[in-house]
Amino acid sequence: MRVVLGASMKPYVVGFKRREIDAVAVDLPRGGVEKAVPVFIKTSGRGHEVIGGGQSFGGRVASMAAIEADFGGLVLFSYPLHRPGFKDQLRTAHWSEIRCPTLFLSGDRDPFADLALLKEKIKLIPSARLEIFKGQGHGLLKVLDQALDVAADFIHNNIK
Repeated sequence: MRVVLGASMKPYVVGFKRREIDAVAVDLPRGGVEKAVPVFIKTSGRGHEVIGGGQSFGGRVASMAAIEADFGGLVLFSYPLHRPGFKDQLRTAHWSEIRCPTLFLSGDRDPFADLALLKEKIKLIPSARLEIFKGQGHGLLKVLDQALDVAADFIHNNIK
């Protein structure tokens, strides 16, 4: 089993490896999710042995790739549910197609993810869980060890 993380995720990769979980980061091209999803899948491969993930845009790309690539799970750090101030423009159209166990890790002060909306919308994914980090915004580096402990536990206990 291997965690594939979108974008520059070096501290996350190092942290997963310290927890004895193989991890690799993917450099995603600029220009939107349409360009990034095929690159993510090409690097990650397909199937249940792959756990997709990423922070913000990388997590969004991984979640879209999961539909096509049939990943074994998703670990999404600071998912960008909407642009700040645009709660009516949600990035969830594909969520009902996600079939793998999915962990969302989000700060309670993230301007990209209104918590009430996030709590409601994750119900679109049959096997989704949300972990909230108090006092954190869009990015979890200040609580990275705690977030990675939660992610490692999720991987070990929910992904076969």
